[in-house]
Amino acid sequence: MTGPAVDRLIALLDDPDADVDETIDLADEIAASGDRTVLPRLEAELDRFVGERNAYARELLGGVIGALAGAAALPVLLRASAQDLGDDQEAQEDHDALAAEIVDAAHTDPAAARALLLPLLEDPDPAVAARAEWTLRFLPAPPDA
Repeated sequence: MTGPAVDRLIALLDDPDADVDETIDLADEIAASGDRTVLPRLEAELDRFVGERNAYARELLGGVIGALAGAAALPVLLRASAQDLGDDQEAQEDHDALAAEIVDAAHTDPAAARALLLPLLEDPDPAVAARAEWTLRFLPAPPDA
């Protein structure tokens, strides 16, 4: 069931005249399904939409991916977030539309999030490294700190 729903969601995101409420409701349905088998497709589509500079699709798919994958989604979400699409990004990285999804995903498993974020501090893309540093600020201190 989720595969056809993903197909429909992508079609809606590709259609500039699509009903926003229908699109959001379908994204919420997919996120609530818990079907992680659709993650590779969603991640590929997220990458495509970022390449097309579609900030709306980036935010919507980022939320679905974060809901399905939790902390494991952080590398994908940070890389998508690091791309300046000319939408709502200002001088600070925390103005990005994916900020809430990134923080929510990190909070699903703070230890796993930290393990994924620390290597990203050394990412060759300074925007990815900056977002990793920003995200770490929202995590509780590690138990051995």
